[in-house]
Amino acid sequence: MSANPQANAALVEALGSALREGEHGLKHGPMLLVRVLREESWRSFVTQRGEQVEHERFEQFVTTPPLKGLGASMRLIKKMIESVEDERERAVAQDLFDRALQRAPSRHALDNIQGMRAPDGTSREAGLRRLRKDAPQLHAEVLAGRLTTHAAMVRAGFRRKVVSVPVDKPENTARALRRNLEPEAVAELARLLMSET
Repeated sequence: MSANPQANAALVEALGSALREGEHGLKHGPMLLVRVLREESWRSFVTQRGEQVEHERFEQFVTTPPLKGLGASMRLIKKMIESVEDERERAVAQDLFDRALQRAPSRHALDNIQGMRAPDGTSREAGLRRLRKDAPQLHAEVLAGRLTTHAAMVRAGFRRKVVSVPVDKPENTARALRRNLEPEAVAELARLLMSET
């Protein structure tokens, strides 16, 4: 987090300008948003009028009208994050966004932020949150772009590995299973298929 409110103000103002410029501003807006999230510039800054602004919650910063906030919706911020073109940067942005939202007092409060829901189930955001909490090394691998969120969740044991198997011809089924199973597992599967149920 930057301790310099003037430096924070420059970032916040640039992001606010990008949001107000519409289509043209959205070209640079996502990366400005990532910087604001990464540096937590949204927490403390000085407006152009010299007013010191402090925000405890990210949602408060987003929805407060300019100059003390962005005057935007949380849905727009989420869309901006989803529009980050680089896969790795998008994962980082989603993680930073989730961290900022976790500062909300409770899951119930998070569910009420302009209709947004806390990530759950198999969503990428839910996976990133679980990895950050319970498998930080794999979380770092995802943010570095060396693993997908799903692959990291499988490696951590939080999800089972599932593969699609063609069933049009037995030889295609066998080829797919051999490619994805250890030889012992293939032998056990063959035994199970041949045994009577």
